[in-house]
Amino acid sequence: MKNYYDNIIIGGGIIGLSIAREIIKKNDSKTSILLIEKESKLGLHASGRNSGVLHSGVYYPEGSEKAKHCYRGSMEMHNFCLDNGISIKKIGKIILPTSIQDEEGFNVLLSRATSRKNNVELLDKQQLVELEPFANPAMEKAIYFPNTIVVNSGLVISKLYEILCNNVRFEFGSEITSTDPEKSIVVLKEKKIKYGKLYNCSGQNIDKVAGQFGASKQYTMIPIKGTYYKLKDNSNITINHLIYPVPDLNVPFLGIHTLNTTQDETYFGPSAMPVFGREQYRYFDSIKVKGAINIARNLSMLYLKDIDGFRKYANNEVKNFGKSGFVKSVRKLIPSLENHDISKSEKVGIRAQLVNKKTLKFEMDFLIEKQDNVVHILNAVSPAFTCSFSLAKSILDYSDGE
Repeated sequence: MKNYYDNIIIGGGIIGLSIAREIIKKNDSKTSILLIEKESKLGLHASGRNSGVLHSGVYYPEGSEKAKHCYRGSMEMHNFCLDNGISIKKIGKIILPTSIQDEEGFNVLLSRATSRKNNVELLDKQQLVELEPFANPAMEKAIYFPNTIVVNSGLVISKLYEILCNNVRFEFGSEITSTDPEKSIVVLKEKKIKYGKLYNCSGQNIDKVAGQFGASKQYTMIPIKGTYYKLKDNSNITINHLIYPVPDLNVPFLGIHTLNTTQDETYFGPSAMPVFGREQYRYFDSIKVKGAINIARNLSMLYLKDIDGFRKYANNEVKNFGKSGFVKSVRKLIPSLENHDISKSEKVGIRAQLVNKKTLKFEMDFLIEKQDNVVHILNAVSPAFTCSFSLAKSILDYSDGE
């Protein structure tokens, strides 16, 4: 490991890897890159646990960074998979209203979809039933995206690592212990390393790492745990497409939906339950007292002040805890689903959701902050996987002042 790198990237998730790839493309491999990953290998957290759905961007308002990058990002990810022999599955996606309360949100999504570059169809009841015989036809309409595809996120991460290895120094099992932003120095394994530019892509620990540089003090991270159930092979229910509910557009979660993978498995999820550990995938993993107290305090304030309807969201999410409540939520989409049709899955993820401590609001869009020659990618949650290649270009332009 050298004493100086032109670029240091903290975090080996999809954003960190995409930034490394874009630096190499932009500089024709004539630049040194050090990527620091605290785990022993890539893909152990959000990026490797991603559903692999390439989103259309319809959930995100015009002018938002998420809407801006979804279309281009999904096309680039699609082409990357084709170019590198990574299997994709053209599955199609249906957004399904299930009650009159969904009417306003449904119309917003339909208007966005038709005004953008999305290939979209408005289905009537007969068309819906033909595509998805088990779906809830109560509102007699649905929005259909026939070109939505699913990729294997783990294979994407592995291929990126393989491609980058020749030009990037990967330092696994490592964390920065201290920083000196004025001198552009970080300390890693008791070794001082100087950098030209540094990109903080540390995901679930983004606020902690930003704090080491004296940045982003108004933000904190609340981990949101997503669990899934799997459709049993002996169930008589078949799901042909991705089926999503009309979400509450005030919160950055899409609600429990169906997921068909490239391995032809069908899941239901994810839940979106706040937890007290940033890596609390099972039981009480990774819970630290001080961090848990801070998370509990912030959640309590969100609930008591009921900003953007958080109280209703939290109350509804509690109902998904346990199999019976989960099944009840899925039945809004698939009315004939019974408890015996599904089994608890090991598939689980943690969404690193940023909260503004001053406004007590969830940050709904990607959030990037520049601090001299350091760039903090503060809020890079879903659909960050879809957007990653496009977003990386934008981050590099931002860091270069373009």
